[in-house]
Amino acid sequence: MSLNNRTSSTDNDTSNIVTSSNVHNQNNPNRDPLSGELGAHPLGAGVGAAGTGSLATVVGGVVAGPIGAVVGAVIGSVAGGLAGKDVAEQLNPTLEDIFWRENYSSTPYFEKGTTYADYQTAYRAGYEGFDRYGHSGHSYSDIEENLQRDYEKDQTGSLPWEKAKHAVRDAWNRAASSFQQGPL
Repeated sequence: MSLNNRTSSTDNDTSNIVTSSNVHNQNNPNRDPLSGELGAHPLGAGVGAAGTGSLATVVGGVVAGPIGAVVGAVIGSVAGGLAGKDVAEQLNPTLEDIFWRENYSSTPYFEKGTTYADYQTAYRAGYEGFDRYGHSGHSYSDIEENLQRDYEKDQTGSLPWEKAKHAVRDAWNRAASSFQQGPL
């Protein structure tokens, strides 16, 4: 097979396109670029690998000298990478965005004449806000002012906070529920 034929067949490959019909069975979102497995979270895995690998290097070096440091770094990085990936998988922003895009118009606070773009920043402030503040045990009420500030800083839609806060709370609650039950 020539390179040109290989390129053209790749150009027609649509298996990695996320659509509403395939996202619910999780065929495509966040595929790992090496293994093709679902749930690629390079930032979470990288942070976990770096932190745990560094700690394991020090411990291995103290306990077993230079060879222990090398072994500790390798084992610690692998373990930390897996732990970081698990933490990152608690919330999948791709799936959250798709969920809200498909469901925003059936919420009680939806107003005719608005579009998903009006609500999108509010939903993002809610699920990212839970990821940022909720793991430390804070309730929505405890940090609502922080969420309002986050929403207003990033606001792209036309909703003022008094209307957007319902969407923010919905996304927060969904993320909190997901965290308690495991990844969405």
